[in-house]
Amino acid sequence: MRVATEREAAYYERRADGLFLCRLCPKSCRIPPGRRGFCRTRGNVDGTLYALNYGRVAAVHLDPVEKKPLFHFYPGHTILSFGTFGCNLACAFCQNWALSQEDAPTRYLAPEELARLGEECRQEDGRCVGVAFTYNEPGMWFETILDAAPLCRERGLKVAMVSNGYLSPEPLRDLLAVVDAFNIDVKAMDRGFYTRICRGTLEPVLATVEAIRAAGRHVEVTHLVIPGENDREEDFRRLVEWLAGVGEDIPLHLSRYHPAYRMTRPPTPTATLERFREIAQERLRYVYLGNTWRPGDDDTSCHACGRRLIARDGFFVTALDLDGDRCPACGTRLAGVGLTEARVSR
Repeated sequence: MRVATEREAAYYERRADGLFLCRLCPKSCRIPPGRRGFCRTRGNVDGTLYALNYGRVAAVHLDPVEKKPLFHFYPGHTILSFGTFGCNLACAFCQNWALSQEDAPTRYLAPEELARLGEECRQEDGRCVGVAFTYNEPGMWFETILDAAPLCRERGLKVAMVSNGYLSPEPLRDLLAVVDAFNIDVKAMDRGFYTRICRGTLEPVLATVEAIRAAGRHVEVTHLVIPGENDREEDFRRLVEWLAGVGEDIPLHLSRYHPAYRMTRPPTPTATLERFREIAQERLRYVYLGNTWRPGDDDTSCHACGRRLIARDGFFVTALDLDGDRCPACGTRLAGVGLTEARVSR
């Protein structure tokens, strides 16, 4: 096992016989000498638990913020997005499995370099609002984010995370201090689904969303609907009721599944997504359909009067009808961050 940096991992305990107990996520991996944890990012090397992916970048792209998806966080802007390798879940349908489940090729970028690249991107592209940690599971890039995010924010850059939400409470509190916005993937309300399909558990994910909301950080939720796996209406109603209890103005992105990685089920029928949207709109103010690429599915409307406020074509904002952050027709405030700075993408 090769250690690329001298960065010791955070949140672990030393046990007998050189064994380490990782406390970064609810898996609580017991890692013997010379081995790695489930996520493959924590390695027991020469009596120390190392963050093996510290500063190791496998992917860098300038993306629309809508691609994260974040629809109520600086709409129409871009965000410089970084990814590494590793994940603490093993979802059979993962679309980024080459990063999450494999040791993808990487190059080292120090936290200062990540922040500098974000600042350069903002200078070159006036729409760039900050940096995002995404693609694989960024919670497993904990040390890098904890070191890089404050440097980014010192430069006036916003910081976002796109995460499965499967983190322990203490590391999450550290991230809440330095991250501005989150999209959390709530994969199902069925404990069996998380165990069987993802090799994880449900409750920590729900607790993560609740903690983000309680901390006053911006949060949006994604729910991938998979035929025959998590598309039971009664389970979905439970998800909607729970999310409405956390915050009825939290945007919910219902995403259409397509075969990927180890799952070969056919794509989600659009009729299922349409039915789920109807159910969600009974309790939630902002509900979107993703991966459908149909006009109107990505638009933002006033929850009070129904007026269309933001029109989108996929990931791009095509029209704005806002009075600051309010509906020009009825004056109702649109929930979100950076709405007064929203802009048309192209």
